[in-house]
Amino acid sequence: MQLIGRAIAFGRAMGWVALALALTSSLAAAQKAGGILKVPAGDSPASMSIHEESTIAAEGPMMAVFNNLVMFDQHNPQNRLETIVPDLADEWSWSEDGTTLTFKLRQGVKWHDGKPFTAKDVKCTWDLLQGKGTEKLRINPRKSWYQNLVDVSIDGDFETSFHLRRPQPAFLGLLASGWSPVYPCHVTPSRSGRHRSEFSCSPRCCSGPPFVGVIEGPDLRVAE
Repeated sequence: MQLIGRAIAFGRAMGWVALALALTSSLAAAQKAGGILKVPAGDSPASMSIHEESTIAAEGPMMAVFNNLVMFDQHNPQNRLETIVPDLADEWSWSEDGTTLTFKLRQGVKWHDGKPFTAKDVKCTWDLLQGKGTEKLRINPRKSWYQNLVDVSIDGDFETSFHLRRPQPAFLGLLASGWSPVYPCHVTPSRSGRHRSEFSCSPRCCSGPPFVGVIEGPDLRVAE
């Protein structure tokens, strides 16, 4: 009798497992693309300009708006130099002495306002970060990252090089971080995300429609 009771209990348990699997499968099959993704945020970003912010409150939501030259593979659980993949740069290479990092850029990329993305945008961005340009960032929390950077040269519309004082293999990792987006050269910092209330000129490199971002208290809404 004891063996029969155990067999009945086991059968019932397996029945519940089968039912749960069936329900899970039907729910997965019923899922559809699109909709609204709501993500809780710990704080309200002070602006939408990653280069002028230093907390995850701004970087987190705005990484999906900007593009880097390169980035860490988002499908890899650990960031390493070996997991860096192209973004706005198709390929890159180091000079023999390890002091020049050259990028070949994607062609046919446009900013949201229709202006083409070129090597000039890359140089303008890092001139801005080094404080070399006529335009200035409101604050520049990562200027010290580029103390070893001498200059960024334009080697053609779609090729640019970073010239370093001494070899720095990890420099590529700085460019792959979420804090290193490329900004549009034709949009001044005062129009590229500094304002808290509205961001109507998209700095993202892509061919999609423009977006408007609005920060209202604890809420950040970005919509096409």
